[in-house]
Amino acid sequence: MSSVAVLWVAASSPNPDPMNTCGLVRALESSRVLSRCQNQRVNNGRRNQTTQTTWSSSSSVMSFRRRRSSVVSSSLVAHPAGEIDLSSEEKVYNVVLRQAALVNKQLRSTSPVLDDVKKPQDIVRPGSLSLLAEAYDRCGEVCAEYAKTFYLGTLLMTPERRKAIWAIYVWCRRTDELVDGPNASHITPMALDRWEARLEDLFHGRAFDMLDAALADTVTRYPVDIQPFRDMIEGMRMDLRKSRYNNFDELYLYCYYVAGTVGLMSVPVMGINPKSKATTESVYNAALALGIANQLTNILRDVGEDARRGRVYLPQDELVQAGLSDEDIFAGKVTDKWRNFMRLQLKRARMFFDEAEKGVTELDAASRWPVWASLLLYRRILDEIEANDYNNFTKRAYVGKVKKIAALPLAYAKSVVKVPSSRGTT
Repeated sequence: MSSVAVLWVAASSPNPDPMNTCGLVRALESSRVLSRCQNQRVNNGRRNQTTQTTWSSSSSVMSFRRRRSSVVSSSLVAHPAGEIDLSSEEKVYNVVLRQAALVNKQLRSTSPVLDDVKKPQDIVRPGSLSLLAEAYDRCGEVCAEYAKTFYLGTLLMTPERRKAIWAIYVWCRRTDELVDGPNASHITPMALDRWEARLEDLFHGRAFDMLDAALADTVTRYPVDIQPFRDMIEGMRMDLRKSRYNNFDELYLYCYYVAGTVGLMSVPVMGINPKSKATTESVYNAALALGIANQLTNILRDVGEDARRGRVYLPQDELVQAGLSDEDIFAGKVTDKWRNFMRLQLKRARMFFDEAEKGVTELDAASRWPVWASLLLYRRILDEIEANDYNNFTKRAYVGKVKKIAALPLAYAKSVVKVPSSRGTT
């Protein structure tokens, strides 16, 4: 299960190209704009293949907030050969530090160029600026069609930020389609390797199609690091090889790969309030927490749906501690043991939402309202699970339109809270 799980209808083939058989791209192939872009494809000769933390049940969110940039020896595991394994927390934290450093580099520089290798004049775009505008528009259309609530939230952003978020969203959607879409059974690790190579090209300005072009343009305008994008692809690889998670440390890493990465991708576009005193690192930690919270919510909402696909995205050791097993989940019966287990899982997810709230107030004023709205609405899914008496086997928890509308004024009120002046860096 990944953070974006709407499927498109696509034709299947014995050995499909995973992107060209994706319903999204097939629909685009019939559009005038894509045809014009493909006629001007800049890299045919080079490439013509294709293919969002250690948190145990006893640990708290605050332990991660207090984490320093230096390696904490207690979270490391040494092997006889002298190699050292980082915990999931440390692996993810290193990505947070890297992205925070990239943003701080921009803050200290008067130049918009963030990477000496990737300069605007090096970016090759498929066609004119008008075609690039159409590419962004197409990304917006995809968002409007397949993520209506998300799309409405983006309309509250400034036009430039809105377009960039659309481009990021569509890339995440396409990536997710590789393992969660109609052709998922044909996808191999090699196909994901090709998709990652295409990502590398994209970050160097070599766009394969119009949707790539929109993201290639976005990453030149904002201090977006490539690592979260790579990590999302790694989450897709994990979905190919794993259907069980022994403990929450393993599940946390998966949640980071498929959803926490989206927070790290988005913050550079959302922007941080220049008057905020919060460190860049702390804002990214909060964005990471929001992604984790959203994915945990997805998991808890979709237990029954995942079980019917033979998947259990719940910590196996915690199931055992609760006196439960996979067989109980496949049976789909709500018992007192299940209710007690779910209460603890909901409590953990809410802890991550609490952590995320601390960072939303530090975002740029123009971005806070849609993020607050998203946070409040997604958090209410947890309330709906409770309202369904923890029956997430046969009932899908969702927030109705009336409750969605009612959440908007509260989100707006939270978004206009002023933050202290004089912002620090990490």
